[in-house]
Amino acid sequence: MFNTMTVTKAAGALIGALLFLMLANWAASGLYHVGAAGHGGEGEEHAQAYTIPVEDAAGGEEAVEETIDFAALMASADVAAGEKDFGKCKACHKLDGTDGVGPHLNGVVGRAVASVGGFSYSPAMVEHAAEAPEWTHEALQEFLANPKGVVPGTKMSFAGLKDPQDRADIIAYLESQQ
Repeated sequence: MFNTMTVTKAAGALIGALLFLMLANWAASGLYHVGAAGHGGEGEEHAQAYTIPVEDAAGGEEAVEETIDFAALMASADVAAGEKDFGKCKACHKLDGTDGVGPHLNGVVGRAVASVGGFSYSPAMVEHAAEAPEWTHEALQEFLANPKGVVPGTKMSFAGLKDPQDRADIIAYLESQQ
């Protein structure tokens, strides 16, 4: 069935294909290289052709956040606007006493942190309860501004609300849902 010529042709085709792939790989590596290759080792800093000095803008934003009078915002909070803004929270939280992805939020204002029975809180949130034992207006506004910044390691993946008035409106709405 197989003679010597057929086996020789098959072996030649296989070896030729492998040789072609090796040469193609060598040519592609010469044209397109991924990695450090003589431009500094792993973890070493690369020399920049030029740098652009940029002033640190983070300090100015923090100063603006600190000057907000949250008590005045709470006094002028709009419950209807808070109900509308609560739409961002509805994906994970409910107001009917049942838990969803997150714990229910009816009665959250004034409630102890990480205290909903039967809900599996992250260890970070349980530890946060020792630092801030109750969800006061101030604690809620700080948490809603940056959940992962206030409680690093929380399961809550929400980025936060940047507008202080939106936070005040939502807190007023949650307070009305006791």
